[in-house]
Amino acid sequence: MNATTKPGVKPFWPPLAAGVVLGLVLLLTFLLSGHGLGASGAANDLVAGIGLQVAPDATKAHGYLGPQVADGNPLGSWMSWEIVGVAIGALFAAFTAGRFRIQLDGERSVGSASRVVKALAGGFLAGFGARIAGGCTSGIGLSGAAALGVSAFVFLALFFVTGMIVSRLVRGV
Repeated sequence: MNATTKPGVKPFWPPLAAGVVLGLVLLLTFLLSGHGLGASGAANDLVAGIGLQVAPDATKAHGYLGPQVADGNPLGSWMSWEIVGVAIGALFAAFTAGRFRIQLDGERSVGSASRVVKALAGGFLAGFGARIAGGCTSGIGLSGAAALGVSAFVFLALFFVTGMIVSRLVRGV
């Protein structure tokens, strides 16, 4: 045990083992559901589902959300259930590794207000880009690359290059 590991806390998985398990989960997902992994669509399903409850006529008439609610409530989609499974799996993993804790971080660890604003703006832009691209990094990157989609490899290369450029501009790294 090294100096930074607390007693009772299990170490993280080795990256190679985690990658192999992720690949097996992806294969199992393809075999059982016929879909790959993805997450951004679940947020879209949530917005469409809330819209269907709050303003059903406007949601049904909306050019983007309308097709998603045409067959009923989008919250019953496979992707929504995938996210529920991810949350349950993450909780299980955190509990079994002794890493679960609830905490509120102050400015000392979260950073300044400008850092929080930049993080929220980056998250918003990433989500917006995922919707325009038709999927998120897990959907396009993992599932698309597993299916040997050329667009997935182009996306991954551009994703990393863009990340390095933005990091350089924002942090000077």
